[in-house]
Amino acid sequence: MDLGLKDKSALVLASSKGLGRAIAHELAAEGARVMISGRDEVALAGTADEIRKETGAEVLHHVADLTRSGDIEALVEAAAERFGGIDVLVTNTGGPPAGTFEDFGDADWQSAFELTLLSMIRAVRATLPHLRTSGAGRVVCVASSSIKQPIDNLTLSNTFRAGIAGLSKSLSAELAPDGILINTLGPGRIATDRSRSFDAAHADRLGVPVDEVRAGAEARIPLGRYGMPDEFARVAVFLVSPANSYLTGQALLVDGGMVRAL
Repeated sequence: MDLGLKDKSALVLASSKGLGRAIAHELAAEGARVMISGRDEVALAGTADEIRKETGAEVLHHVADLTRSGDIEALVEAAAERFGGIDVLVTNTGGPPAGTFEDFGDADWQSAFELTLLSMIRAVRATLPHLRTSGAGRVVCVASSSIKQPIDNLTLSNTFRAGIAGLSKSLSAELAPDGILINTLGPGRIATDRSRSFDAAHADRLGVPVDEVRAGAEARIPLGRYGMPDEFARVAVFLVSPANSYLTGQALLVDGGMVRAL
């Protein structure tokens, strides 16, 4: 299937590694022009160079701290100026620290809000004029499987990922008259550095080998394994492509069947 992404312009947040990198790579492979972002200039430049070599696409990078409003505005401005507009926005961030409710004070809640939910709000707000001009703007908000089923010991993430899904649903109705489609995409257990660190922390708490923790997690996934970043990315890329012309306001999971919620 031709997804219709050739020469479309895309901005992918937090994309030097992990799921953001995988989405940026798949967009570039489909012929899109891609701006990636992150806080580490060296890592970001290396990722942009790798994706360019692997796909032959135009891939640029811009350093941005997603907890800073000015950085997000400068990032969007840089992408729009270089590409002459923005057709696609992928919001994404690293996750806040693990822990239970009593582990966190006000500062922790504020930091998690700014990183996880407020960054999405700011990015959509800054990009919206360009998405309207596009006439076929697409947004995917990367969240977590916790939008359907909270994850133990991830209280901060559970709270603000749910906020992402709620806002995305509200925006789908508000933006539909402008031809902008917006969806939330939640990864289950995908083989990324974050998943590995989560498993290692869980193993440390239980006092068992990390392989035992992973085996237990895989046993709860009907497909019997963790997903790969490119498997998640291909779903995201379809959602932000012109091939998706009628799916908006949805919260979808890429989790191998792990979450049993309807």
